[in-house]
Amino acid sequence: MSDHPTAHPRGFGSDNHAGALPEVLEALAAASDGTHAGSYGHDAWTERMEAAFARELGENARVFPVFNGTGANTVAMRALCQPWEGIVCAETAHVNVDECGAIERIAGRKLLTVPTTDGKLTPELVERRLVRFGDEHATQPKVVSITQSTELGTLYTLDEIRALSEQAHERGLLLHIDGARFTNAAAALGCSLGELAQGVDAVSFGGTKAGLVFGEAVVFLRPELAEGALFLRKQTLMLASKQRFVAAQLLALLEDERWRATAGNANAMARRLAEKVGAIPGVELTQEVQANAVFAILPPGAAEKLQEDWLFYTWDEARDEVRWMCSWDTTAEDVDAFAAAVGEVVGR
Repeated sequence: MSDHPTAHPRGFGSDNHAGALPEVLEALAAASDGTHAGSYGHDAWTERMEAAFARELGENARVFPVFNGTGANTVAMRALCQPWEGIVCAETAHVNVDECGAIERIAGRKLLTVPTTDGKLTPELVERRLVRFGDEHATQPKVVSITQSTELGTLYTLDEIRALSEQAHERGLLLHIDGARFTNAAAALGCSLGELAQGVDAVSFGGTKAGLVFGEAVVFLRPELAEGALFLRKQTLMLASKQRFVAAQLLALLEDERWRATAGNANAMARRLAEKVGAIPGVELTQEVQANAVFAILPPGAAEKLQEDWLFYTWDEARDEVRWMCSWDTTAEDVDAFAAAVGEVVGR
């Protein structure tokens, strides 16, 4: 389904559809106050942003702002493994199904996918891919990449991340988090960003879905892993000349843990939506709502009728399964109006 205009001005298609946080817009304006600043990250905003990430994720964190999430993942994978090495990930992982083959085409790294029921890897599932080490005919596993929160809206607990980290490091691998909704996960788990990254080697830190106009960051938690990233970011077309405008936005998100309230609102609205539509006969929720996504199966034809007025996506056409995303600016009124529309259409 394309992003076409609908009768209702707000929807549940993606947290990318929401506008920018007011504080982010203010930060952009402040970064353009008339004074000149160094380019390519040689500016005061980047320096303060780096200090903020160090406070959140640890003093060893090395941060590389980029334009978008696909770029963040591509830079990360190029830095973390060699061309003959591969990345273990879930079949449903964004890097596998929603990045147009960028990891394999642009980064030149093979994805070693694993089927899952809930979008989450486990040590047992990962183990199936940890084979043929030293075999010159086979791609060598090097990185385990998990999405937090996952494409199915589920969460890795801190213990589950720790188990994957321990397994990866015992086997000589690295653990990467694709964190487009990293702040949603931390808010849902009630932990700090640093706690969520404990034992992780690198994070693709999401900004756009959290309320930025544009911008994400690649964060390496071990400095030695970032040695080539300075050059790989440029080579991957992800170095902004006026980097202060990316840095200022990331800084606004991190200041005073601003992300916690905004991500918390998105999560709360998803729970509210699940409670309301889950009580409608004929609606089947397919995943436990743990962050800001709701997945449901509707009666045949119901999704198409709803999409005449509301923007959202069909996740699995064969099952009539849809995905409803809540954003930092989703309101209770939005949820209640949409739930009422679902009840009306399904009730027919």
